[in-house]
Amino acid sequence: MKNILVLVTSFIICCCGTSQNPTTNPLKTDSTSGMNTESVVVTYAESITAEELKEYLYVFAGDEFEGRDTGEAGQKKAAEYLKTQYKKMEIPSPFGGDDYYQEIPESYFRGGIKSSENVLAFIEGTEKPNEIVVLSAHYDHVGVDEKGNIYNGADDDGSGTVSLLEIASAFKQAKKDGFGPKRSILFLHVTGEEKGLYGSRFYTENPVFPLKNTITDLNIDMIGRVDKKHEDEDKRNYIYLIGSDRLSSELHEISETANKKYTQLDLDYTYNEKNDPNRFYFRSDHYNFAKHNIPIIFYFNGVHEDYHKPTDTPDKIAYELMAKRAKLVFYTAWEVANRIERIKVDGAKEGE
Repeated sequence: MKNILVLVTSFIICCCGTSQNPTTNPLKTDSTSGMNTESVVVTYAESITAEELKEYLYVFAGDEFEGRDTGEAGQKKAAEYLKTQYKKMEIPSPFGGDDYYQEIPESYFRGGIKSSENVLAFIEGTEKPNEIVVLSAHYDHVGVDEKGNIYNGADDDGSGTVSLLEIASAFKQAKKDGFGPKRSILFLHVTGEEKGLYGSRFYTENPVFPLKNTITDLNIDMIGRVDKKHEDEDKRNYIYLIGSDRLSSELHEISETANKKYTQLDLDYTYNEKNDPNRFYFRSDHYNFAKHNIPIIFYFNGVHEDYHKPTDTPDKIAYELMAKRAKLVFYTAWEVANRIERIKVDGAKEGE
């Protein structure tokens, strides 16, 4: 987390030096927006870098993990890798000790899939620890074909997986420096998405924290590439958002405001239409939270020519764009986690 402590310390000194009241917190949460001082959140967001994402992804989407097929050796190696990274960052498991896995028995799956595990890490909130913001991404992929081709899944969903690691590191440093988050954050790496959203369904049926206390799920599934619609250089600065307004208009407004203030991406809602023939709203792990009336946002770059092919490799990722998209997730999570009031659930769209 390059120079974070130095930057924040300098900011505090500057603020305290101009304050007439030394007992006043210069980073006090704004009573109307719920956001901490803009300079602070930007400092931590900027620690999410293309260079670090690339370093993670070249390992995670490498041949060593054998396509991360659910229940197979490569997926087990990937789970251990994630656990190792969280331990290095000193982000604990919600289970305590060395156990970062939510075990899913073989009997839960169909079609001969072996037992698997979700990987969970947890940053406890400073003021409202029982209210949980979930950030999710699936870390499984489709493995190796009969010809021995490895499906590395760099975009699907290596991009979401390593983005969670970077976002977690940013929140960890913020807490270490004394800046929240007020609510707890659960980093949920789910297995079995490619087989039928098994990992997220298992979590919501066996939640580590009560679903009634779960504020939102921000789900990242493919944010490293550009689809055909956005191939032109002047159209590449985009991300598809799905579901942001379906359960909570407030969550949608938070997302829009964060983007306008910080990232200035083109937020494309094409796949959020209720008559979308692709039905992406129902096809990733956020849906198992939405079924329980928990507001969600699904971050997605769209399908490209390497989708579910051995050619979905780390060298084709647009890392600067991916970092920008990950920052939008961070900014949105920061606001949800630190605002005074819990976001309201004010209903689903008609027909859902």
